[in-house]
Amino acid sequence: MPQRKNAVVLLSGGLDSTTVLAIAERDGFAVNALSFSYGQRHATEVEAAKLIAQTAGVTRHEIAHIDLRAFGGSALTADIDVPKNRDLAVQCDDEIPVTYVPARNTIFLAYALGFAEVTGSSDIYIGVNALDYSGYPDCRPEYIRAFEQMANLATRSAVQDGSKITIRAPLIELSKAEIIVLGTSLGVDYSMTTSCYDPSASGEACGECDACQLRQKGFADAGLSDPISYVKAAR
Repeated sequence: MPQRKNAVVLLSGGLDSTTVLAIAERDGFAVNALSFSYGQRHATEVEAAKLIAQTAGVTRHEIAHIDLRAFGGSALTADIDVPKNRDLAVQCDDEIPVTYVPARNTIFLAYALGFAEVTGSSDIYIGVNALDYSGYPDCRPEYIRAFEQMANLATRSAVQDGSKITIRAPLIELSKAEIIVLGTSLGVDYSMTTSCYDPSASGEACGECDACQLRQKGFADAGLSDPISYVKAAR
């Protein structure tokens, strides 16, 4: 049996990244998962990522510790209230919510690029989404294309060895419901995932932040039940 090619998967412990992990495994890759403890308010996602990686039997799982609280500027990394019960259907196209973490995906992908070189991976998977997202600029297709171009200018593996880096964002044009249906077909256990920006001390989702609203709507549109617990009953 031929040896599987290596890939890096950015694994937050959330719904999207867990689906992407299942996609990478379906695509035949040996997965090297990379998670981040970056001072985020919703640090429960790190524990979720550990469980998901262990259950999936990934080749390697690394947790990078960086402290983006040093910069702040986000409700996830500073003493700023997480918005609740926003009407996501009427938000302005140019409104970037305060849950945006400055340059987070650029930072994460830079780490993933280094991890890819060390593990001999030519493919990096990331669970960004340009449809059911909260207006983050680093979730757009043009951003992914630009980072991939930069990656192939910046790495020894690409410049010297001709091993081109591909940034794979398989969910980028899917709705949340389509992501959930796809993940379910791949056997993803969404009870292990967490999406909430402001969970309770016991880890229950708030049910009111943007991420919770998008998740709840996704499961409702998919005609499926969300298996996680909420402090307030899912609408």
